[in-house]
Amino acid sequence: MNAETESVSPSVSRWLRFSAWLGRMWRTLVAWFSPPAQEAEPSPVIPVSPAPPPPPPGKLTGRRRLGSPMVVPASGYIFTFRVHGTFVWGSDGLYQAELSSSIESLMPFATRRLKALAAQRARQHPAHHAEQLERELQQQLAEEAPWRFSWRGTSLTCRPYVWIELDEQVKLAVQPYWEQLIKIDCEHDVQTRRAEYAEKLSHQWATILADLLGSPVADGAAELTEKELADVVRKIVAERKAAADKLETLMTQKVTDGDAFERDDHFNALKERLERRADRMFEQPTTSVNGQRP
Repeated sequence: MNAETESVSPSVSRWLRFSAWLGRMWRTLVAWFSPPAQEAEPSPVIPVSPAPPPPPPGKLTGRRRLGSPMVVPASGYIFTFRVHGTFVWGSDGLYQAELSSSIESLMPFATRRLKALAAQRARQHPAHHAEQLERELQQQLAEEAPWRFSWRGTSLTCRPYVWIELDEQVKLAVQPYWEQLIKIDCEHDVQTRRAEYAEKLSHQWATILADLLGSPVADGAAELTEKELADVVRKIVAERKAAADKLETLMTQKVTDGDAFERDDHFNALKERLERRADRMFEQPTTSVNGQRP
């Protein structure tokens, strides 16, 4: 048996166990009297800088309306006008929240400016001339450049739009006048429509009379029309009766004496002659260059 496989003697084994126990006791004793170990300081946290804000969205607009109309005196300072206004604001380089806040702060200044301008114009117009005042005020605001205001280092533009309302007392005073104007306008419209209908009817009757000229039933047409048109028919029949009778007699002779082809030719010739006479009867007279009829 060699040295590697040889068993350890009991005395050596006891000495090894004693040495191990003694080492444990020493480590315990040293740990008991040693100061507590200091905790390691945490590594400093480096603050992360926030992301830069997004750039402004560019040009923005906002709209505000007057909560109640402005009251300005009319000519004579007895009655007033009621001015309604809408303001369109614009900015370049502001966020929407900043624009809204700036508009709310600047609205009193724009309102006072518009009221001063409206009062200056209103004093030149009677209380019932709201239309004229509105037209002048709108034209002046349109011709002017947009109003510019500065607020906390920013610049804003403002474009006002207005419309004018009459005072309630003035409305009651002019109401009968406008009711009469509306009635007259409606009557004029009715008369115009009647005239257009009469003109249309006259053209229709002119066409009918042109077709009746030379016809055997022309004498009876006057009995069927209204009084105004009956007079025209009677006059035409009286002027053309002799020529029509002569033409009818000639046509009868040709139909009786001639052959079929000759009757057809004479009938077409007489028909064309009647149509030409009817056209000349209803055509408008023309004048030459020197003012005389051709």
